[in-house]
Amino acid sequence: MDKWECQVCGYIYDPEMGDFTQNIKPGTPFEDLPDNWVCPLCGASKNIFRKIVR
Repeated sequence: MDKWECQVCGYIYDPEMGDFTQNIKPGTPFEDLPDNWVCPLCGASKNIFRKIVR
């Protein structure tokens, strides 16, 4: 699964880890995050994230 980076603070959303701060279970792809999900570090909205190209 692809990882996504916050363009404001550099936080990496890793689908394998999920986001326990917002009750996002491990294995949840970025595309399946709720529209109101925000960066757990800086509060940036989901549309600020960019896919990390390997």
